[in-house]
Amino acid sequence: MQLQLISFVLIILHCMDYTGCQQHSSSRHRQHKQISGVSSGCQQGGCLTCSDYNGCLSCKPRFFMHLERIGMKQIGVCMTSCPPGFYGTRSPERNTCTKCRLECDSCFNKNFCTRCRAGFYLHLGKCQENCPEGLVRSDTQRECVPRCPAECESCVSSETCTQCRPGLYQLSGRCHHVCPEDYEPNDKLMECTPQVHCEVGEWSEWSPCSRSGRTCGFKRGQETRTRQVLQYPSPFGKPCPEISEIKECLVKRRKCPGKENFTVNRNNRKDKENQEGRRERKRERERERERDPGEREDSDNRNKTEHRHRRGHDTEPVSPEDGLIQ
Repeated sequence: MQLQLISFVLIILHCMDYTGCQQHSSSRHRQHKQISGVSSGCQQGGCLTCSDYNGCLSCKPRFFMHLERIGMKQIGVCMTSCPPGFYGTRSPERNTCTKCRLECDSCFNKNFCTRCRAGFYLHLGKCQENCPEGLVRSDTQRECVPRCPAECESCVSSETCTQCRPGLYQLSGRCHHVCPEDYEPNDKLMECTPQVHCEVGEWSEWSPCSRSGRTCGFKRGQETRTRQVLQYPSPFGKPCPEISEIKECLVKRRKCPGKENFTVNRNNRKDKENQEGRRERKRERERERERDPGEREDSDNRNKTEHRHRRGHDTEPVSPEDGLIQ
């Protein structure tokens, strides 16, 4: 009935222009024909009565009448629940969907919003641009929430802490008593930092079999191989595995080249030094024979003393006076 009344008023206003009245007479006749052609056999399941022009005119029990705008025209639709931005009101005569307040995205009734539009924040069923004292705005929830979570010392919002209370570790704007998996506490920064695990490279080839730094002159030796540390671990990261390995090895014994020649040369040097020493002592004795008997006797005493020292006797050296015959 409300739609019919609106259509009739529009026609009357238009017909106040005399020249348009005659043109609208036929149009009004067609509209009256459509309005009068009310049907009870509507195709839409929730409709009780409907018309071809206005859609549902009344709904079955427990259904809500919702007016959908299509261009300049509104079509009645019967729904089991009202769409977002509308709330349902029931009365004995009719159940209707009523639009929420402008700042509400969804609501329970005219005075109680359940979610706010962007730029507004919900508090006690009201959508407002600014939150009361002690609360801050949450853009994700579109609500007024407590200024800082309990574990925060300071924050930029209810979801992002900038400083945690003593004893807690910060990670991505949250405060933790124990750092999550794959993170470790940093007591200096009081943050949860990612764990760093040890990384090592590939094994090298086995070294030649050796013993005491030599590769010859033995039968049993050792082979070694190593690998490099590419990344050292953090304090709580996985430690490095072994970076060197040793295994026993057997080789066919062979003489080291040049060893015999070295021994022979060393012995020859010693023999040559001994021969030169003997020649020098012989020449010394010959020179002493040519001296006078007194000097020769003193020289003999000195030679005897030196000879005893060479042999390792611990005797006092004999002075020239002690060697004279009394």
